[in-house]
Amino acid sequence: MKIAFVGKGGSGKTTLSSLFIRHLAAARVPVLAVDADINQHLGPALGLGEEEAAALPAMGGHLPLIKDWLRGTNPRITSAETMIKTTPPGEGSRLLSLTGDNPVFAACARTVPLDDGEARLMVTGPFTEADLGVACYHSKTGAVELCLNHLVDGREEYVVVDMTAGSDSFASGMFTRFDLTFLVAEPTRKGVAVHRQYREYARDFGVALRVVGNKVQSPDDLAFLREETGDDLIAAFGHSDWVRSMEKGRPPRFGQLEEANREVLRTLHEAADARYGRRDRHRYTRQMVHFHLRNAASWGNARTGTDLAAQVDPDFVLDERNASPQPA
Repeated sequence: MKIAFVGKGGSGKTTLSSLFIRHLAAARVPVLAVDADINQHLGPALGLGEEEAAALPAMGGHLPLIKDWLRGTNPRITSAETMIKTTPPGEGSRLLSLTGDNPVFAACARTVPLDDGEARLMVTGPFTEADLGVACYHSKTGAVELCLNHLVDGREEYVVVDMTAGSDSFASGMFTRFDLTFLVAEPTRKGVAVHRQYREYARDFGVALRVVGNKVQSPDDLAFLREETGDDLIAAFGHSDWVRSMEKGRPPRFGQLEEANREVLRTLHEAADARYGRRDRHRYTRQMVHFHLRNAASWGNARTGTDLAAQVDPDFVLDERNASPQPA
């Protein structure tokens, strides 16, 4: 399952996404964690030291390798240089498998040991001094979008993406790449305003959106969230001494997380797993193509000097049930 965590800056989305990743790892579920936020904090939230986190390979720095490997023998893609972030797979493309080894994971993913189990971690990479004032952050998340477009995952296999904060998550078609999106909202006017904005964006594309309350300290906080977010509210995370210790860099063992908050993680897992049977692989592929054609027309054709619409394979559907990843 492909899961996104979104929310305004400071809502706690990175903390909750890291806890969900820890929960999945403890359940011995294969999990790929992706930090796609402009502020790269997922690594430290998973227990990496600052130097370890800073040393993680940036996906954007390996974009040529990613493109060249994914295009495989697809005859519709004449070269890696003509691939853009939305290029969809087709016959002959190589596909990523969560449980397999491939040059993309070898270059970009690192295994993070957790108390119970482990997770693979990939990061877009931070803004650098060379990017300031001249680069758009979404160009860095292009590697993530390209990988999601070529990734096949089955039941009890998870990709968890910590998205960039605020409505920037909707600045590319990547917001449609997920089976379920968890919006982390505080019980404040600003917190619920983000929900209304996200819900409006998501509605036209059939994006499954559920709200996870965070920093909920009283029945009044919970009632406020229920009144403002309605049936979208799935669970609420309360005060946590475990999280406070984690934020100080001294996390206890994950098994010591408060039972009420562990129950929240179990609820999220059950909700995500229930989405598997409702996957619409044809719609997923159509949306992939939709955003590719939009990007091609708006900037891709001019930048590559190629008619990128020709990259679309009309008979291809991204489906783990009948698509086997090619060997390296």
